[in-house]
Amino acid sequence: MALQPRLDLRPYFQTLDDIDGPLNWESLFANDNPVEVEVGAGRGLFLVNAGLSNPETNYLGIELSYKEGRRAARRIHKRQMPNVRVLGGDAKLIVGERIPVNSVSAVHVYFPDPWWKRRHKKRRVFDDVLLQGIRRILIVGGNLHVWTDVEEYFQVMTDLVRETSWFGPQITPAERAAEHDLDYHTSFERKKRKLGLPIYRAMWSMLEK
Repeated sequence: MALQPRLDLRPYFQTLDDIDGPLNWESLFANDNPVEVEVGAGRGLFLVNAGLSNPETNYLGIELSYKEGRRAARRIHKRQMPNVRVLGGDAKLIVGERIPVNSVSAVHVYFPDPWWKRRHKKRRVFDDVLLQGIRRILIVGGNLHVWTDVEEYFQVMTDLVRETSWFGPQITPAERAAEHDLDYHTSFERKKRKLGLPIYRAMWSMLEK
């Protein structure tokens, strides 16, 4: 049996190799609407839900795993969503160098891989390098959203933010009941909440730079 050709997911999925120089939001989305960035898009559940709920906002998901990024992009392609894109690559590089300065209204970091073993914790995406990049791209008044089911990692992330003078006081977003099985930010959230386990949430706003 002949193999089916791989679905062309452009423009919904691209990699850094497809883009020369800094990102250009108007070229990527064909409009100048506000842009929000998700670090670690996974299979795209947040991107799809947010993009459908907020059609006047553009969403870029960054995903290191091209396999997962393509899975997310297939969801977006299926719905032909003009305001959602997935970029394959290293979030620290993209946030730190390729996204235009002061051009993003919110950054979302949901359930990042905790890398449990001590020797692997240096692989965690949320660190001072990422935080420097987030500061670089967020507009004044823009929001940083962080959710995780790992209490220790949540403490690390909140401590890193508090050690800076860049963000306003921490806010804990309220938990709400899901209306259906896809009404979650990620599959991790769905799994943990169905087990009755806590989700740790925080939001900060960027102060004047």
